[in-house]
Amino acid sequence: MIRFLATTSIRRRLVVQLSVMAALLSIVFFVAVRSIAEQAAADTQDNILAASATSIADALYSERGQVRVELPYSALSMLGTISEDRVFYRVVADDETVTGYGDLAVPDVPARQRVAQFVTSEYRGEEVRVVSLARAVSNGERAADVRIIIAQTRRGLAVISSQITSTAMAVAIGFFLMATALSLLAAQSAVAPLKKLAQSVTRRGPKDLRPVVTKTPGELVPLVDALNNFMMRLRASLTRSEEFIAEAAHRVRTPLATVRTQAEVVYRQMEKPANRKALREMIRAVDESSRSAGQLLDHAMVTFRTDQLERDEIDLCKLAAETCERLQPTAELKDIEIIRELVAERAMIFGDNILLQNAVRNILDNAIKYSPAESSIVVRVTQDDDTIKLSVTDQGRGFANADLGKLTARFSRGVNVDDIVGSGLGLTIADEVVRAHNGQLRVESNKEGVGACVVLVFKRS
Repeated sequence: MIRFLATTSIRRRLVVQLSVMAALLSIVFFVAVRSIAEQAAADTQDNILAASATSIADALYSERGQVRVELPYSALSMLGTISEDRVFYRVVADDETVTGYGDLAVPDVPARQRVAQFVTSEYRGEEVRVVSLARAVSNGERAADVRIIIAQTRRGLAVISSQITSTAMAVAIGFFLMATALSLLAAQSAVAPLKKLAQSVTRRGPKDLRPVVTKTPGELVPLVDALNNFMMRLRASLTRSEEFIAEAAHRVRTPLATVRTQAEVVYRQMEKPANRKALREMIRAVDESSRSAGQLLDHAMVTFRTDQLERDEIDLCKLAAETCERLQPTAELKDIEIIRELVAERAMIFGDNILLQNAVRNILDNAIKYSPAESSIVVRVTQDDDTIKLSVTDQGRGFANADLGKLTARFSRGVNVDDIVGSGLGLTIADEVVRAHNGQLRVESNKEGVGACVVLVFKRS
């Protein structure tokens, strides 16, 4: 039997792969949002610095050949309202400080008229963002080069950056969790056609080998085609096997029966004891071969039909009565009486009629074979609320000291029946049939005297 080992789950692989992709996208999203937001915050600070410097530049004027400035209130207040950062400023005209912090260095960048230039440096132990704006102010005789420098600490930007980082992290985690949940749904949806295909095959009966016809994605079409081809080959193989078993039974039993008949005719005509003894041995061998071949074929048929068990409603009383009728002539040859003790009402079970007939026939045939002449066999059918029991009790040799648990094994026979033709498959066939019907076979001694008792226990339908 071919077994497929599940190394991993398709759904699990899809979830893992999609989750990894979601994690990577979350990281990219976090880095991108954080970078863009921090850049936007920095640009905002630069724009406000530039506006403040422009406001101060617009307040420049010349008086008596000197550059003067009246600092607008709005020039520095707009920086103070953004955060608790400290603001420093300096106005330099021709390398001389007009107002502000004299130790605030002029950025070492080329002066460009009316163009704000930005640098990040350190002032009084803190990192500051510095804007430099150049203007030319006329003092009557010439134009003075004026530089307006405004510096602002970056504490507020650090706070904003921290808030942006926390927000971006929360959004990235939320995105990852949502993407993982969606990955589960996507994986479930992806494997749903596989489950549907498996269910459509599982719901079929054991003999239903029709091609699978169901809507499937294009990726599953090769699998469905392969499955249909396999079932077509299996159906053809099973048909050939069933035909072979039936044909083999006929081809083997008929010649053996003919040989036995001819041997009996010759046996009656023989007068020499030695020849008669040889013919008796030959007849016994033919009987043993015929019975063994027949039961081997019966066992093959039982194995085949068990795999494709039919479920029909069967009256066990009627089946037992019909089997007794068929074997009555065999029993009469030994003057054995078959006593039927069948329940008055019907004893209904679900099962395969051919298999059940085969099982009961083997049990009753064994009872006739191992019973002495002029004895009786009791075939009894009883039922209770849950089970139906069919028992066959004889007055034969019994099982002596045999291990009752091993008598249902193939080719297993009791230790006291070596002189009787048998194959050791009768109880095996009956046991396999009963187990195929979720029942139980019990082998025990006759509780009312000598002999054996075989009980078939079935669940009520």
